[in-house]
Amino acid sequence: MGKTKIAFGSDHVGLELKPTIMEYVQSLGYEVHDFGAYTDERTDYPIYGKKVGQEVASGKYDLGIVICGTGIGISLSANKVPGIRAASVSEPYSAQLSRRHNNSNVLALGSRVVGSELAKMIVKAWLDAEFEGGRHQRRIDELAAEDEHNEQKFDRIVHDDSGKYSDQN
Repeated sequence: MGKTKIAFGSDHVGLELKPTIMEYVQSLGYEVHDFGAYTDERTDYPIYGKKVGQEVASGKYDLGIVICGTGIGISLSANKVPGIRAASVSEPYSAQLSRRHNNSNVLALGSRVVGSELAKMIVKAWLDAEFEGGRHQRRIDELAAEDEHNEQKFDRIVHDDSGKYSDQN
């Protein structure tokens, strides 16, 4: 099995932070690819949130990191892609829990919210965390049913009392 592959994307506002974080992630042993933006010319964050989301959802990339001014807009656009669970966070604890409890597969950062050193701490906490499964899997399955717009599947999962989602799993 090869290196974990991480897709990166940002709008023009996130461009200043992105190379620093990409270099840091590479130094941790991950493979990275930049899907834009590449210049500081004004551009729209949904372009890059969507692109990174599609790359992760397709399985071509294992995880994604996206950056805009606050992290909010680009996370919203990534989350429009079925299968994406993007978390916009501003500190390491939430980053860690977004992986452990929500199995987030895209991390969104705000370049106007966090500096480069805090961003590195957030990224490290996120990359080091692993999904716990168990009771948290039910919620991930519910989100997947929502992605599919499948209300019957969603209701089955909500009312599943088979023990499939116990902490012992």
